[in-house]
Amino acid sequence: MSITYKDEAGVAGMRLAGRLASEVLDHLTPLIQPGVTTLQIDQWAAAFMKEQGTTSATIGYQPSGYPPFPGHLCTSINHVICHGIPGDKVLKKGDIVNVDVTVIKDGWYGDTSRMFLIGGDASASIAAKRLCQVTYEAMWKGIVMVKPGVRLGDIGHAIQVFAEGNGYSVVREFCGHGIGQRFHEEPQVLHYGRPGTLEELKPGMTFTIEPMINAGKRDIKEMGDGWTIVTKDRSLSAQWEHTVLVTPTGYEVLTLSDGYPPLPDFAAPASAVAA
Repeated sequence: MSITYKDEAGVAGMRLAGRLASEVLDHLTPLIQPGVTTLQIDQWAAAFMKEQGTTSATIGYQPSGYPPFPGHLCTSINHVICHGIPGDKVLKKGDIVNVDVTVIKDGWYGDTSRMFLIGGDASASIAAKRLCQVTYEAMWKGIVMVKPGVRLGDIGHAIQVFAEGNGYSVVREFCGHGIGQRFHEEPQVLHYGRPGTLEELKPGMTFTIEPMINAGKRDIKEMGDGWTIVTKDRSLSAQWEHTVLVTPTGYEVLTLSDGYPPLPDFAAPASAVAA
């Protein structure tokens, strides 16, 4: 599979799909509270996607060697790194949860995720709040690197240096990915690496940046359901994700919406675009 470069119509399709994916998370934000189950979150998302005219890319998704994924989104709680399956788990005050949404609109895919502190800042531990904030900033450290001529290794290096400099570890087994009219395209976007290595960025490329950062060691463990990935040492893990377009002068974040959290100071005023 080769890298796809989106033309004007493709960019417009990706913008719409990305915004709609983010709006699913806007809709869920006030509903994600202590006492709800991750299955309820999934059901609310499915109903909202129907109203939007989008479909979930994850429900029934089945890469080679995997069982079909049973959720309309992924819900990864506390030490779950990624691919958490919605179920009867009740969220409680102090939990952290990543909600990862991918929608399809008119054949184009929009992919984004956010962290949620259950019960709000007052209920979360200092360690949990710091991990979620550093992970958010690590994603943006990668995003602001994006412009033509930069290489993917530069993005991974920026994320790795920032995360490890704050005392955290970067998961190596999962990465960002190209996206367009397929869920997963080339290139792979590693969240660690060496400057000046890997593919060169060119206008029209669209891909996700989605670092998974652990409070403890980076080692992972796969659970028996064939999907859920957890930290081997059961330390907390956090993840944020955006879909990004390489523009002729820099980047455009395609998965922003009215309800998106404030950007870090170093990324402002990039409400959508930076040169």
